[in-house]
Amino acid sequence: MMGNEKEHRHLKRDLGLYDIFCIASGSMISSGLFILPGLAYAKTGPAVVVAYFVASLLVIPAMLSKAELATAMPKAGGTYFYIDRSMGPGVGTVGGFAAWFSLAFKSAFALLGIGAFALLLNPGLTEIQIKLVAVLFCIIFTIVNLVGVKHTGKIQIILVVGLLSLLTFYIVAGAFHIQLSRFTPFAPMGISSIFATAGFVFISYGGLTKICSVAEECKDPGRTLPLGMFLAWAVVSLLYAMVIFVTIGLVEPNQLQNSLTPISLGAGVFMGGIGVAIMAIAAILAFISTANAGLLAASRNPMAMGKDDLLPRFFAKVSKYRTPNFSILFTSVFMILVILFLDLEGLVKTASSMKLLLFMFVTLSVIIMRESKIRHYQPKFRSPFYPWIHIAGIAGYGIIIFEMGTVPLLTMGAFIAFGLCWYLVYARPKIKREYALLHVIERITGIESTDYLLDEELREILIERDDITEKRFEQMIKKCVVLDIPKSLPPDRFARLLAYKLADRLDTDKEELYKLLKKREEDSNIVVRPGIAIPSLIIKGRNKFEIILIRSMKGIIFSDDIPPIHATIAIVSSPDQQNFYLHSLMWIVQIAEETDFIDEWLNAKNEEELRDIILSAWKKRKSV
Repeated sequence: MMGNEKEHRHLKRDLGLYDIFCIASGSMISSGLFILPGLAYAKTGPAVVVAYFVASLLVIPAMLSKAELATAMPKAGGTYFYIDRSMGPGVGTVGGFAAWFSLAFKSAFALLGIGAFALLLNPGLTEIQIKLVAVLFCIIFTIVNLVGVKHTGKIQIILVVGLLSLLTFYIVAGAFHIQLSRFTPFAPMGISSIFATAGFVFISYGGLTKICSVAEECKDPGRTLPLGMFLAWAVVSLLYAMVIFVTIGLVEPNQLQNSLTPISLGAGVFMGGIGVAIMAIAAILAFISTANAGLLAASRNPMAMGKDDLLPRFFAKVSKYRTPNFSILFTSVFMILVILFLDLEGLVKTASSMKLLLFMFVTLSVIIMRESKIRHYQPKFRSPFYPWIHIAGIAGYGIIIFEMGTVPLLTMGAFIAFGLCWYLVYARPKIKREYALLHVIERITGIESTDYLLDEELREILIERDDITEKRFEQMIKKCVVLDIPKSLPPDRFARLLAYKLADRLDTDKEELYKLLKKREEDSNIVVRPGIAIPSLIIKGRNKFEIILIRSMKGIIFSDDIPPIHATIAIVSSPDQQNFYLHSLMWIVQIAEETDFIDEWLNAKNEEELRDIILSAWKKRKSV
């Protein structure tokens, strides 16, 4: 139910831009680079480089959609949460299970990849030993995730930096040994094979949007989430193209096609056995990185579903380390069972089709959220080319799903049926929740059927996202500039004084700020009561917010039509602080409207008493 999360501790906001970039890129650089190129080469020849490029373009609609939804609703659970709040808990249950299922299986597959590549380093390993290596790493990452997401982020940075360094070395060193004759003919199977292969390697980019599952744990998610995702997409897309280009130029075609260790084969051409070992280590780092990021993201799906009563509530419990311990343990145990007992080949294909289904749902969610016209749906990033790129993405994902074959389609259908049955039997009797699709229907039919509970939930999310807290406002008043001006000042000099006092604190140009303040003073709407003015201003930049309190005993004369102003409370903010700016403006107006405010203001003995008048009125207002 809405508001249930208040019963749980909040997750730490520990992940910065660099952490987000490393988690997103680390989630992509895995089997898509170290295993799939050889298999894809067999389907389309040297044009596989183009196929990877096409696949990177296909992920753009989902990436843009998730970036928008994540900046509007930075909540744990990511994909599940967006689908649930846009299309309802029934579809949300299917989406949550599908997100958890696909991430957990892909992570388990990555852990098995560690053991498979370990064979290059130690050919004597048996199948059970390979699986035990995978289980060991799963246990290690479980412990890391239980201790805290910041440790996960740090480990991810170490893994990704090591991986990028080894792959950069491979590209630079291998470029000197390329034979261009191996690129002819470029597309021996025809142009159509390029697009078919693009669908085959699409899962290589599936990990890009994993980071949205931990949006609630990101610092400044409105900026860092979309930027981190875009950087990861650009870097990894370029890396894929360059590594595969070099590999094609290094390896004999008959060796490359269907090889499960194509990059190691390439390194062996110019470095021998040492090169094979180095790239095997790089591959193991990649699989570790994917498994680590996958466990982190996958465990947040059952946590979010537990908060919403779609799963038992113990899935939502947060430990003393402020991590969802039961969800992490449950996901880890499931991954270990998959590693030990299941054949993953068919299930990985099904997981890929689940990922495509999720991308369809997410892209559709943006259309529904926008068309619902819910007032507090306020993403800090809006995906461009709406709605055409979203419609094209939905159509493209649908085509790829049907191209994957009958077995994945049937398995996916059975999975959807299971999710809907779970919702109808377990969850539906327990919950009553509004979702954006109801608002769209309401707009179309004209029949009011909602109580705007979703709008209120989104408002609470905005308050947390933008740090719109009463404590923050109180701290701003305690540290803000206070001026006590004994003489009267004309508007021009008053504007210069404000600009001089605020420019350094806001890290902005004094002259530009002066011009903006002078123009704002000409607006008579800044006067809220006789003798009291509250000028407010939005300036360029990010993370800029200041309040300044001014008393003028003789009064500031803004114009002949306005009585002298004795109390001025000015607010200057950058656009990204707009929600806190509007709340602060509202709170200050409420304080200024107190009947005895102006008398207390004029009778204050010094600047600290002026500050105390605001704080006392604020505390009085809170206690009402």
